[in-house]
This record gives sequence, C-alpha cells and structure tokens, in this order.
Amino acid sequence: QVQLVESGGGLVQPGGSLRLSCAASGNIFSIYTLFWHRQAPGKEREMVAAIRTGGGSNYADSVKGRFTISRDNTKNTWLLQMNSLKIEDTAVYYCNAQTRGAIEDYWGQGTQVTVSS
Repeated sequence: QVQLVESGGGLVQPGGSLRLSCAASGNIFSIYTLFWHRQAPGKEREMVAAIRTGGGSNYADSVKGRFTISRDNTKNTWLLQMNSLKIEDTAVYYCNAQTRGAIEDYWGQGTQVTVSS
C-alpha cells in the first residue's frame, strides 16, 4: 500500500508560480510512475506530468515549458513546479502513483490551485 498527500496549492495571480508536493509513505519502493493530474470544474481529468523511476518524464502540451516534475529522494516527495501560471491552470491537482505495469494505482486527495487576478 502507498499513501499520498498533496500540498502546496493556493491562490496565485496569472504569471505567478506555485510548487506542489506529493508526499508518499508506505511501500514507496513499489512506485514506478508518479503522475500529476488535474481536473477543472465541468472538465475531464487530464494528465499534466509524469515521471518514471530511473528517469524519463513527459508533460501535457498545455504545460510544456512551464511545469517541471521532479523527485526529492531524500524526502520521498514528488514535486510539480508550476511557473507562468494561467487562468486555465485553475483546477484540483492530484498525484497518482502506479506500480510497474499499473498493477496497483494510488491517489492523493487533491489540492486546489486557483489562478486569478
């Protein structure tokens, strides 16, 4: 089992930055891929970024060049650095851990990001 807790959401003006954290506990060594997803009101959930154990990451086209996903191994925490935020980035952001082959799938509770002037 893996437990995930997101933090770092909040209210920011357009053009600002936020850093989201996803703290993992439990059987963290089983995590192969860590995703950040988001869901805005009335919209489908979308994958924002993903990072795999051993390297390799990918991003949604809408956030490329603005968001960076990384892992802090010393703290068993995954980060999502969000720069140049836009109003359309407003959503609840979730972290999601999968084991190899997506056999197990774990989700955090979500953190709200609101971009508004």
